[in-house]
Amino acid sequence: MGRFDGRVAVITGAARGIGFGTAERFAQEGAAVAIIDLDEAAATEAASRLEGSVPGAKAIGVGADVANADSVDAAIARVVSDLGGIHILVNNAGITRDNLLFKMTELDWDLVMGVHLKGAFLMTKAAQKHFVEQKYGKIVNISSISALGNRGQANYSAAKMGVQGFTRTLGIELGPFGINANAVAPGFIATEMTDATAARLKLDVEEFRRLSAEQNPVRRVGFPADIAAAVTFLASDEASYITGQTLYVDGGVTLG
Repeated sequence: MGRFDGRVAVITGAARGIGFGTAERFAQEGAAVAIIDLDEAAATEAASRLEGSVPGAKAIGVGADVANADSVDAAIARVVSDLGGIHILVNNAGITRDNLLFKMTELDWDLVMGVHLKGAFLMTKAAQKHFVEQKYGKIVNISSISALGNRGQANYSAAKMGVQGFTRTLGIELGPFGINANAVAPGFIATEMTDATAARLKLDVEEFRRLSAEQNPVRRVGFPADIAAAVTFLASDEASYITGQTLYVDGGVTLG
């Protein structure tokens, strides 16, 4: 038996990277999985890939703009209809529009806030209706070590720290209804997104990862599986006495 047998997990931004790695871990542990992504074709392809790689897995791909309330409501309704319910929500969808403050546009700010903060708000608001009714739900929000401040990321840093405040408030408000809400703050994770950063900096991907690994005590970069392990723990019944917390999964880089 898996930890999530009979559970339905919804993961936003899950067509690739951390989101897909997390969806895969949930499926391996028995959950039916809904992969939410802005690109419906990518979401559908990822769901197919997941079912092909995990024996017995059940997954659907759903296209949705997490910053649009109607789109979010339609996505949650489809998940409940197709998979029979919803028990776990992972707010992972995110974008970056990096720039120094004096170069950052209002659109750069609004887009990042819209996906990270408004997206988490709308998805959580839609899901909690079902969670409250069934007196059970697990919410895991993806923050970042950038929440502590990072040059060129005023928008992203503010959004990711906002996610932590949002998570604490969810813990207070939703705890009495059998709902746990926590956050995971990743450090450097080897994904397509960080590979794109290497290309933007005109660095070889492996060299970029090596330099990043040297900055933390465990001397390696993280991988989506590292974040998936933390997310699935916080979404499990083993973590039922933990709520409103942010777990930094960063190889210890924030220790010093």
